[in-house]
Amino acid sequence: MRLGVLDVGSNTVHLLIVDAHPGARPIPESSHKSVLRLMRYLTDDGSISDEGVQAILDAIGGAAKIARESGLDELLSMATSAIREAKNGPEVLALIEEQTGIALQVLSGEDEAKLTFLAVRRWYGWSADRILLLDIGGGSLEVAAGGDEYPDVAISLPLGAGRSTVGFLHNDPPTAPQQDNLRAYAREVLREGLTHFADLPQAQHVVGSSKTIRSLARLAGSVADGVGGTDRSLLRRSQLDDWVPRLARIPADSRPALPGITADRTFQIVAGGIVLSEAMAAFGVRELDVSPWALREGIILRYLDRLA
Repeated sequence: MRLGVLDVGSNTVHLLIVDAHPGARPIPESSHKSVLRLMRYLTDDGSISDEGVQAILDAIGGAAKIARESGLDELLSMATSAIREAKNGPEVLALIEEQTGIALQVLSGEDEAKLTFLAVRRWYGWSADRILLLDIGGGSLEVAAGGDEYPDVAISLPLGAGRSTVGFLHNDPPTAPQQDNLRAYAREVLREGLTHFADLPQAQHVVGSSKTIRSLARLAGSVADGVGGTDRSLLRRSQLDDWVPRLARIPADSRPALPGITADRTFQIVAGGIVLSEAMAAFGVRELDVSPWALREGIILRYLDRLA
């Protein structure tokens, strides 16, 4: 069957179309993305501005048109932290359904973490043993850990790359005090988050997922032989900490000249690097594997499991 996943996130509206059936690996057929950066459209009271709502409607309307023309058997539509936490989120969701015909399922932060963990577990398999997952989105950082297909603990923290950029890195390029303030805030939030994992056994495999982490790994990481024809992408904290200060000295419009830094992530890549560095430090992680699968694949896998 042909499935579509429409992911309305804090940074992009992303439509992924795959060919799949229960028991098989989903094969990507096409991918369509619109850059939103919704955090820049938040008003002082936490609502999405009229301009931001229109940007969402335009992006989802375009994705809906592609979905209709793609002969999908099912379209799985979801929204994450930006709409979930917006003061006018329910009104925006109703307007989206009225104007585009798409009813978005709003995922909680815990659901995001659980579904991403499922995708990571399927990618690495049971040989990975206990997994610790770090996933940096635009609005939140998801952390999950466990030894099964769904984690024992899954939490969401307000440390997304877009949110952190808007909240702390006000200059382009950001100043050293702004970066220090973000690091201090991230440490404080992570210190509280660590308490949820205190009683869990140590993870044998640490995995990072999301476009932000993949971009940082392509810039600063390394590659090792994997199983079959797929290489492993690895990122050490020492490599990350070597690159983030250099990234922070480069204006955002110049960063896409570097490997892995795309135009849709260039404004928030420094904040993403700072948050990832602090998360790795908080959990005592020196190196992580970078997963090519994340939330969208988790949504697909859960759907196929239910069919089976």
